[in-house]
Amino acid sequence: EVQLVESGGGLVQAGGSLRLSCAASGFTFDDYAIGWFRQAPGKEREGVSSVSNSDGRTYYSDSVKGRFTISTDNAKNTAFLQMNGLRPEDTAIYYCAADRHNYGLVGEYEYWGQGTQVTVSS
Repeated sequence: EVQLVESGGGLVQAGGSLRLSCAASGFTFDDYAIGWFRQAPGKEREGVSSVSNSDGRTYYSDSVKGRFTISTDNAKNTAFLQMNGLRPEDTAIYYCAADRHNYGLVGEYEYWGQGTQVTVSS
């Protein structure tokens, strides 16, 4: 059974940091690109960051570039999203996703986690 389980969300003050984790199982982690997405109430889902499975190249949306860092630990089948300098507008449910072919911030991903809530207070 394929599973992506996010953790690490919570409530933090503006300017603070959180590290999200995405534990993967049920598929060959090395063969899949990983993306982090978020969705705030009343807004469309937004691609935040992704990492290519072919060359390790990373991608960030303009809204998080310079503040967020994506990484993976292939030995532990886990992806991370380090979020620094958090702002109230970063408040959303954050999802990790995996896809064998798509490594961008748009388009469909094959597997999705259940999400973790991030709330940034001003």
